[in-house]
Amino acid sequence: MNTTNNTVLITGGTSGIGLALAKKFLSKDNRVIVTGRNQEKLARVQVDFPKLITQKADMSRLEDVEQLAGQFTDTNILINNAGVQYNYDFADLSIPMDYIKKELQTNLIGPLLLIRLMLPHLMTKQTAAIVNVSSGLGIVPKQSAPVYCGSKAGLHLFTKSLRWQLENSRIKVFEIIPPIVDTFMTQGRGRGKISPEVLVDEFWNGFQNDKYEMAIGRTKLLVFIHRFLPKLADRIMRNGL
Repeated sequence: MNTTNNTVLITGGTSGIGLALAKKFLSKDNRVIVTGRNQEKLARVQVDFPKLITQKADMSRLEDVEQLAGQFTDTNILINNAGVQYNYDFADLSIPMDYIKKELQTNLIGPLLLIRLMLPHLMTKQTAAIVNVSSGLGIVPKQSAPVYCGSKAGLHLFTKSLRWQLENSRIKVFEIIPPIVDTFMTQGRGRGKISPEVLVDEFWNGFQNDKYEMAIGRTKLLVFIHRFLPKLADRIMRNGL
């Protein structure tokens, strides 16, 4: 995959994995657009990285997804990174129903709709890529986040099917399967986190060499254990890391 002179659209790009990806692509002479829900965070990122283009967008809102697809038609690399995770007991009736909708719309429905709307533009490019950021929890779930795990499992399977459908086109379909990463989402929980920059360095090597499904860091071991010892993988992951 060509890694320079692209126009890259990254959802959820104001912090964590998304911002680390944005910085990497910027350093390689690409035009980079990042989205986020919080205008203050977008403004701070714009000050820190003046070459970035920022756009307020909430991936759970169809009108925002439609605006992105209509506004950035020159995009040839689309990275679906925006995500939200809530940890709760699904049987707890005090939990707002909006939690369920927000996770599914942000983590799964929003990316699918954005891809669908961007495909006509991506088809016109000489080189193009879709990069979906899923999760090791989409391979083996944890007990405390059933909707998040389900949404990431859906994104994982969708990505593989889409890759098959587009294999005779000029659009390459990648997936990043992260381990637990030191981001705002994981503050106060988890052990053995890697930094977003370490994740991006590993992704970059695979991206340049057309490695379409990239299990990052310890997720490689998780995938191996799940393949050959699935009950052990469940025991390891059930209560989270």
